[in-house]
Amino acid sequence: MHAPNPFDRRQLLLGGLTGLLGWTKAAHCLPRKTLAFPRDRGSHPDFRTEWWYITGHALSQGAEARRFGFQLTFFRSRVDSTQSMASNFAARQLIFAHAAITDVQGRQLWHDQRIARAGFGVASASESDMALKLRDWTLSAAGGSYRAELPATDFSISLQFQETQAVLLQGSQGMSRKGPDDKQASYYYSQPQLAASGSLQLKGQNFQVAGKAWLDHEWSQELLHSSAVGWDWVGMNLDDGSALTAFRLRDKDGNKVWAGGSLRSAAGGLRIFGPDEAGFQAVRSWTSPLTGTAYPVEWRIGTPGASYTVRAVIDPQELDSRNSTGSVYWEGLSELLDSQGRRIGMGYLEMTGYEKPLRL
Repeated sequence: MHAPNPFDRRQLLLGGLTGLLGWTKAAHCLPRKTLAFPRDRGSHPDFRTEWWYITGHALSQGAEARRFGFQLTFFRSRVDSTQSMASNFAARQLIFAHAAITDVQGRQLWHDQRIARAGFGVASASESDMALKLRDWTLSAAGGSYRAELPATDFSISLQFQETQAVLLQGSQGMSRKGPDDKQASYYYSQPQLAASGSLQLKGQNFQVAGKAWLDHEWSQELLHSSAVGWDWVGMNLDDGSALTAFRLRDKDGNKVWAGGSLRSAAGGLRIFGPDEAGFQAVRSWTSPLTGTAYPVEWRIGTPGASYTVRAVIDPQELDSRNSTGSVYWEGLSELLDSQGRRIGMGYLEMTGYEKPLRL
């Protein structure tokens, strides 16, 4: 006799994800709260969905500098149907992670993914501060610093991040509406303009790099309106120290369900965008040769203060995560241009729900 393997991928996908897709617990409006740190950098296991997300760009050191984009995301999902189970093998919380490097010079995206149930020393998300583990992938915080270690098959991310600005509370003091109903909301904060340094490895070649990064942390009971199939989102570090966030949720016909965002100046002045103040207009699309999905890889984005163009640095930045979160989406390094066509910043563009409707 032997115990079933608690880390078997098929059990996780068939058991844990079935529980997620069968979520029936009624969602309620989130209460107003004051986010407190470092506690709220940690996990909130009573909430259905949560993610920690760092993106950025960096240049390698040396005479022939190479530009890279990098992305790492840890997800935590509460499985409501297993919460009352007594067995230690019940998948009460699932931990997922995605990692990617955009090699701009090589015009290639490298990506990998992980999934495991929380527990048994394999996967965990601390409630006291940011401390995430998924096998040998980790993301942790200490004071104003963060550290990410994500060794993958053909690449590796080993980076440190240092805060240079105060935390940015999105929405209304950290309460961000995501739909026409009050219950479609999340607790959401960002940490823009992180100073990034460390190493990236591609196919055994090591690059010492330095650059800028952006951190998002968000948790919710219900994020998507029933008519929403996905979202478009940008997080941009401007060269002058400002930070731009813009997003919209859209229906199957491409119409806006909800929108929002923010612009914070380098001096700290903050403007929160209302649902009618952030506009997205697609300029150019790219079709994935792998999935046949078409993604707008260049956008005009209107905000109360200015209009911008967001343009992918390279087009092929589609991530196939069907072996973990079950979705295919586009997320990649992009540049920010002002109304005169001048590059004024860089960051990441994320687009979900184009291959099929997204379900959280």
